[in-house]
Amino acid sequence: MPAPLDKPLPAPHPLPSFMSDSIKHECGIAFIRLLKPLSFYEEKYKTPLHGFHQLFLLMEKQHNRGQDGAGIGCLKLGTPRGKSFMFRDRDPSAQALTNIFSRQLEAYNKKKAAGLIMDECANSVKNHFDFGGEILLGHLRYGTSGGLEGSSCHPYFRKSIWATRNLLLAGNFNIANTPELNESLIKRGAHPIFSTDTQTLLEELGFWLDEEHTSLYRQIRDEQRLSGEEFPAEISQRLDIAKILRTASRNWDGAYTLVGIIGNGDSFVLRDPKGIRPCFYLRNDEIFSVASERAALMTIHGASRDEVHELTPGHAIIIKSDGSILEEEILPPAPKKHCTFERIYFSRGNDPEIYQERKRLGAALAPKVLDAVGHDLEKSVFSYIPNTAEIAYYGFIHEIYRIWRAQVHESLLAASQNGTLTPQLLDKLLNRAWPRSEKIAHKDIKLRTFISAEKNRLKLASHVYDISHDVVHAGENLVVLDDSIVRGTTLRESIVRILSRPNPARIVICSTAPQIRYPDCYGIDMSELNKFLIFLAAIDLCKARKQTDVIHEIYKLCCKQLEDPTIPRENHVKKLYGLFTEDELSARATKLIRPKDTPWKGELILIFQSIENLHKACPTSAGDWYFTGDYPTPGGYNTLSRAFVNFYENRKDRSY
Repeated sequence: MPAPLDKPLPAPHPLPSFMSDSIKHECGIAFIRLLKPLSFYEEKYKTPLHGFHQLFLLMEKQHNRGQDGAGIGCLKLGTPRGKSFMFRDRDPSAQALTNIFSRQLEAYNKKKAAGLIMDECANSVKNHFDFGGEILLGHLRYGTSGGLEGSSCHPYFRKSIWATRNLLLAGNFNIANTPELNESLIKRGAHPIFSTDTQTLLEELGFWLDEEHTSLYRQIRDEQRLSGEEFPAEISQRLDIAKILRTASRNWDGAYTLVGIIGNGDSFVLRDPKGIRPCFYLRNDEIFSVASERAALMTIHGASRDEVHELTPGHAIIIKSDGSILEEEILPPAPKKHCTFERIYFSRGNDPEIYQERKRLGAALAPKVLDAVGHDLEKSVFSYIPNTAEIAYYGFIHEIYRIWRAQVHESLLAASQNGTLTPQLLDKLLNRAWPRSEKIAHKDIKLRTFISAEKNRLKLASHVYDISHDVVHAGENLVVLDDSIVRGTTLRESIVRILSRPNPARIVICSTAPQIRYPDCYGIDMSELNKFLIFLAAIDLCKARKQTDVIHEIYKLCCKQLEDPTIPRENHVKKLYGLFTEDELSARATKLIRPKDTPWKGELILIFQSIENLHKACPTSAGDWYFTGDYPTPGGYNTLSRAFVNFYENRKDRSY
């Protein structure tokens, strides 16, 4: 029940003391479809495990995308009846990838030692090794829905004695209307288990797969021209995967890239119509391969950028059991809303586009930073924290150099034109201090704070970072670049304390991402408003300026929106941020992250990327709802309203 509206406004939760600013995010997928017999790879690559090895490498190159578990699946084509043809292995540990592949290779070597698997005999591998098949699926998990146990790891498996009713499913996605989809299943008479959105999609796809199978079975039976033993092959040939995907996905609200393997040997990859989640593929005569990141495909397959393609949003690529491949539109085209966090932070920076975009993000901050330090390059030191900000830092420092060079060039040109250029002035201009780029902070291995009592953990956590001693001197400006500032916890409890030790006159921390103001429900684990530094700053300003009435008003509007699904979805939280300028919010956020128990008296400044510069730097990615509040689907607005209600009622529940 909603809290009474006349209750006093709750105090926002303090910044969490031990939560890292790193956030969980989109999962990773890997898919391999071998287009030739295993004997071909045995002959060419000297191993019938070529597909298995490629799957491992694709997953390893995307290990940044999931550390809550992993899973793999396999289908063997042409398996005789009576023998298993679909397999999976899952592991929920942080070392899941190593555990799974080590476990499977151990099983392979045992069977080889027993004489069941023979060198240069692909058939023996296919007959005796679970993952010696032609179709392989891998998933790296960051848990944003469900628990962290093994049963929540992908791929999910729906089993049947009918080949065309078996389904392995894995994906990089979050569905924002899972309860409504479950309710739809219930109304059809189903008994869904409310565990994860993956289970919901599995059952929805499975329902329509069953419907298609049953319809085809009856058609073939009524034609009375085939024996029962011939039915499976005929069903498989007629099975319309695109039709199933269109029907199943018509009411999905969310972001997704799904990969599925059907027991008859058909497989598919489907991307949401707005392209929120990434999906890339490579196809040649030997292999069809899919991954969440283009760079992984380029590296593993030795491919050029032009050989790796992005799956069109709203489209599916369907690979039939005979190896034929077709692409079909499943859902109508929609405005593209590629996730900008992929470009800023999540994807590996060796992608050719992302590398350049991150450099542009860094460069865009240079003018604001120079203003913050009074253009005093002689007394400024530039660096970055954490390592994920390194590429953006290259762009940033190159722009600082460019501006410095332009200033020297202008002075030389002016002196030359007015006749004042002397050897002494030339020496003075050329000997101006170059912008100082240094490695300032070093992150140590994760400290084992669990060995300490609660009251001592904060002290231990503050030593996660260490500073390069005698590099920055008292009275100088220290500028550090970060890729994003979400909660501000690490800044307050560790980084600012460390950076202030040399007693700089000014510490400037600049974020390549704009101010994060709103929760996400499309794959990034940001669901609680009261853990956002900028939201806490806005609430703090409201209280200081006695403008808390707007908070009560937003609460009423959010409750109404959640109670009445017929009214248009709106972002009511914009009313809160509309009370203040971006600079006011940055200044208040600076106050919140400044440690109160340090002797340092210098100036602390936070600088955030502008929305305009974000889109200039990343022109192909328009998904910016965490910054602007402009959600791509209705589910986003529902998540935001639920998050605000949770905040107001002092609940710690997730908002999706």
